[in-house]
Amino acid sequence: MQPHVRILRFIAINAFLALFINLNTSFAQEQGGFVVDKIIAKVDNYIVLKSELEIAYQGYLAEGNPASQDARCEIFNRLIMNKLMVAKAEIDSVLVTDLEVDSNTEQRMQMILQSSGNSPEQLERVYGKTLDQIKLELREQIREQLLAREMTSRITKDINVTPAEIRRFYNKIPTDSLPFYSSDVEVAQIVRVAKVSNSQKEEAKRKLSELRDRILKGENFNELAVKNSEDPSAQYNGGEMGYVGRGAMVPQFEAMAFKLKVGEISQPFESPFGFHILQLLDRRGNEYNSRHILISAVPSQQDIDNAEKYLDSLRTKIVSDSIKFEKAAKEYSDDAATKGMGGFLTDPDGGVRISMRDIDPIIYLNIDTMKVGNVSKPLRYRTDDGKDAVRIIYFKTKLAPHQANLKDDWSRIQSAALAEKKDNALDKWFVKARQDVFINVDPAYKSCRITE
Repeated sequence: MQPHVRILRFIAINAFLALFINLNTSFAQEQGGFVVDKIIAKVDNYIVLKSELEIAYQGYLAEGNPASQDARCEIFNRLIMNKLMVAKAEIDSVLVTDLEVDSNTEQRMQMILQSSGNSPEQLERVYGKTLDQIKLELREQIREQLLAREMTSRITKDINVTPAEIRRFYNKIPTDSLPFYSSDVEVAQIVRVAKVSNSQKEEAKRKLSELRDRILKGENFNELAVKNSEDPSAQYNGGEMGYVGRGAMVPQFEAMAFKLKVGEISQPFESPFGFHILQLLDRRGNEYNSRHILISAVPSQQDIDNAEKYLDSLRTKIVSDSIKFEKAAKEYSDDAATKGMGGFLTDPDGGVRISMRDIDPIIYLNIDTMKVGNVSKPLRYRTDDGKDAVRIIYFKTKLAPHQANLKDDWSRIQSAALAEKKDNALDKWFVKARQDVFINVDPAYKSCRITE
């Protein structure tokens, strides 16, 4: 297999495994039917299931890659390597904190519920398990993922590539195998999140005070959380957050939790997420269990109009060349993800040239009607975290479709060269580390030559 092909598969496999989790169901779908799941590899006390391999391989095919036994074997190798990393992490006393595991588990549970469109009850019926059982299995898988990530980080942390290595990597790719990129663009934005007025904040606090009074008069906290809280997790946990330690929650939430007595319900207070009322359920040392109801203060129409006027004034200064777009973005944009880059959107490798195929559809529709070099008028939109905002867009550059080259695609080639170098380091580590653990592979997969 050519090195560049191998590394592209390596990237695709890891991207897929980061997004999809097998919940250890009893069956795996294969070729339109169902087959009983089974263990196909053991790495010390850890196992690889046939369903894990099939799910990962189907994800690889879903990326548009051709069917290939080599690819299936490479995915199998990656799964075994991840288990080996977890086993070696135990031997080398590499740890991840319960706080990190619990936080990631909660986030992933919310993603599963939101993306599946299922209620907790429907999810339980689909998997034939209680929500607690699903969460427990998910937690262990996430713990393994975090351990594997920590081991990977330790193995590759000091690896980098020089300009000479990048050129060598590029030059060894056959010309007819160089990737072809569709039109690339350089696009930047300045974002202004609508600032919530005091009157809107008071309205949110008033609603929470009413809910607090109802609870004090005997209504059920969990039921009111399910009906009223804007925290998505409340739909399955009734607002109860479980035991967490210091640093798990935002400072305002944690400070209130440690201020309250067990059973006490706070007055409404503000955090970056909105306004809460919080009840302390239990405290043991530096850990506590609490439940809360969250209501976000919503900007009024006037608040959004004010944000639009602010950006319209800033755009006038940019167009008249009183200030450069990049400087204005660094100083005034509310978007933390782009302001440090002068407002420019970046690809996964950190490059500012983005394929038109990968750009946000809303931005695509806007720049499709713009001339290169222009700055749009203020455009209203909603941020990824659901906030009402306004932005102006700078359409700096558009490149014609082209075959990969060092001049236009340096950051992409640099990323691929670095990934290959890290991949080689992981392969060397794997050869050495597998001597320290027991690995047994199902004979049906002998052709993959995993343990050789």
